[in-house]
Amino acid sequence: MHDLTFAFVGAGGDGAVTAGDIIAGVCASEGLHVIKTEAYGPQIRGGESSATVRVSSERIHAQADAVDALVVFSWADFARFQNEVVLAPDAVIFHEAADAPPVEMTTRTCHAIPFTNLARECGAPGSKNVIAVGLLTARYGLPLEVTRHAISRRFKKKTEAVIEANLRAFDRGVTEDAALPAVSNRREYTTAAPKLLMSGNEASAFAAIHAGCRFFAGYPITPSSEILHFLSECLPKIGGSSLQTEDELSAIGAVIGASFAGVKSMTATSGPGLSLMAELMGLSSIAEVPAVIVNVQRGGPSTGIPTKSEQSDLFHAVYASHGDAPRVVIACSDVESSFHATVDAFNIAEEYQVPVIVLTEQSIAQRRETITAGVLEHEVRERRIATPDDLHDYRRYRDTPDGVSPMSVPGMCGGTYQTNGLEHDEQGRPNSSFVVHEAMNAKRYRKLDAIANEYRLFERFGAEKPEVGVLCWGSSAGVVREAIGRMGVEERVGVFAPVMINPLPSRELQSFIDSCRTLLVVEVSYAAQFTQHLRTQVDLPRAKTTVHSRSGGKALTAAEVEAELRALLTNVSLEVVA
Repeated sequence: MHDLTFAFVGAGGDGAVTAGDIIAGVCASEGLHVIKTEAYGPQIRGGESSATVRVSSERIHAQADAVDALVVFSWADFARFQNEVVLAPDAVIFHEAADAPPVEMTTRTCHAIPFTNLARECGAPGSKNVIAVGLLTARYGLPLEVTRHAISRRFKKKTEAVIEANLRAFDRGVTEDAALPAVSNRREYTTAAPKLLMSGNEASAFAAIHAGCRFFAGYPITPSSEILHFLSECLPKIGGSSLQTEDELSAIGAVIGASFAGVKSMTATSGPGLSLMAELMGLSSIAEVPAVIVNVQRGGPSTGIPTKSEQSDLFHAVYASHGDAPRVVIACSDVESSFHATVDAFNIAEEYQVPVIVLTEQSIAQRRETITAGVLEHEVRERRIATPDDLHDYRRYRDTPDGVSPMSVPGMCGGTYQTNGLEHDEQGRPNSSFVVHEAMNAKRYRKLDAIANEYRLFERFGAEKPEVGVLCWGSSAGVVREAIGRMGVEERVGVFAPVMINPLPSRELQSFIDSCRTLLVVEVSYAAQFTQHLRTQVDLPRAKTTVHSRSGGKALTAAEVEAELRALLTNVSLEVVA
């Protein structure tokens, strides 16, 4: 099975997402590489939903540009996703027989399947999604018994009667496939060791536990709520605790309080919640209390598009909060990097006593992706706790070469100090002197220099001296990697994707820019926030820079990047000839 993409579309309750989960889980258990994404309408309940599952024998880095096999439970719901669920020219469609396809679909290969009636006959009216799973499993050569077992596991909390009814539905789907014309593009594949299937939100939550987080406070908000759910269940089992607060302002306040008490702490939110946290991010900065904030970006501004992805919180993450308030911003590019970025966030927050924002995206946080369990290892570091020598003449905000002062824990003999949001001297006493304010600002900002020197977090791949250099971040990096691989231009195109967005790895970034003949910046932000941020930190020559930026709401595709690269590579070739 070199590469195949399935999609399921229907209304809430049709089970499109569950069907995608089952197919993705089966393929992961067979050792295949999987990326599964899902999308919803903005309704709280009952709206349209879709699930897309890409399966490959080789490593994949992004969702496919087009779907090979589509299951449609409702054409009205499909119409709401037609700009996102794009069909391959030879795509095969399996649709509800009672819902005739629109005229534009009649030229395609369509099979009318009475999903609803078959589900009733099986004694499980809600099992039409399982019938679809049975049909696709048989048609595309997935293991029947493995899939049956996956269905049993999926419904293990239901009654035995419900499980049996769903297994009958699966078998009926297999039978339905036998009545269809033989498939011409059946994929064959070799099984391998099972892979772990995990979402970005799960990876971030698991990373928090690995890093030693024992307190989480948060308020439910799409698309970050799964982190709250995961940690609320797991933290009490390992001696930690979680708190669902009344809003995001309370959440970040609780995190700062718990961290002040010596406990590694985290919150998670999305754009509107991050806006509410802006003032207390400044408190974390001036009081020098570690705090980790995972922000899952979604379409904005305001409520925006809560269920769709975008890369438009960069300015807010880097610059929000009044005054000069240093913070670190780290980006995730896929599910695996969500784990490593979150552990790095804790390490930096604890070591340097700063707020750290992990910027991820809906398209990463809520997608499920195969990873190898062995990669979920990462060094864990601890904060600099005051020693007996420090406590002899304890100055909580002692001005040190790297800006980091040993931190006492409440109750530590000799470690008492005053802390709040006021500017202060080395002892923590409020002080409004210009001299003190200047010195303390310098102290706090020195931490960013030290962090930039110690943590050189970026990805660079492709050509060493590129004809075209691509600058990108977050999920765009995987799409760019996919495009370059498909084009086979690894010797002509180089990529630089900073993982640390603030402070940027400016030295390496500038070196990369200088090595390129021409540049392409790729991002999912109408205002090109990443491009503008780069221009504040490095020399990004306008004359040789092309910017591909657009709004979110649909996933960036490799085809978009390929089109830009072809044009730029052609221009470079023409310049050489001239």
